[in-house]
Amino acid sequence: MTDSDNRPIVQIDIVSDVVCPWCIVGFRQLDQALAELGVLARLRWHPFELNPEMGPEGQNLREHIMEKYGSTAEQSQQARDRLTALGADLGFTFNFDDDSRIVNTFKAHQLLDWAEGQGRQHPLKMALFKAYFTDQKDVSDTDVLIEAAQSAGLDPEEARQALASGAHVTPVREKQRFWIGHGVSGVPSMVFGGKYLVTGAQGTEVYRQLLERCLSEAA
Repeated sequence: MTDSDNRPIVQIDIVSDVVCPWCIVGFRQLDQALAELGVLARLRWHPFELNPEMGPEGQNLREHIMEKYGSTAEQSQQARDRLTALGADLGFTFNFDDDSRIVNTFKAHQLLDWAEGQGRQHPLKMALFKAYFTDQKDVSDTDVLIEAAQSAGLDPEEARQALASGAHVTPVREKQRFWIGHGVSGVPSMVFGGKYLVTGAQGTEVYRQLLERCLSEAA
């Protein structure tokens, strides 16, 4: 595929969660690779919940990481420091503190599903990453989601109605089952050109190689 200026376009499907720090890191690395090659991407974001059983009250992030992964407080802090430095190198700001919380993201995925039909899914995904990681907002809260939708160029009342209707509950569940059924158990998981699946933030060089492979096969 090419655009009107005859620049190549690669289809990239990204399975991710909006509270996954490595998902925004991986995307920024991918974005660097695209820029280096002068390639455009047709991006589609797909839903994955890291913590589908998370209650509406959420959980302290440090406690959650220690509990889920068996890490110590020191290891948890080291991981945050690493992410903060890596994000800064990629032009993304992570703000972590002792009060940071992990929250349920199912409602956010419903809004993203609706936004895809509006042609604004990618801007909303970026707005949600910023809301959660940079601005430390609760992306399980409807008002926060509507604010993110508006910042992404979506009509706030239509966004609120999309959530209230429940129309995107079943589509999101079906998409989650699809990807889990195809072996996705961690995020980010990216599929290049409908053929090549890689999981985790792989780095700019790996993404560049995958893009080059897709381009050479298309040629």
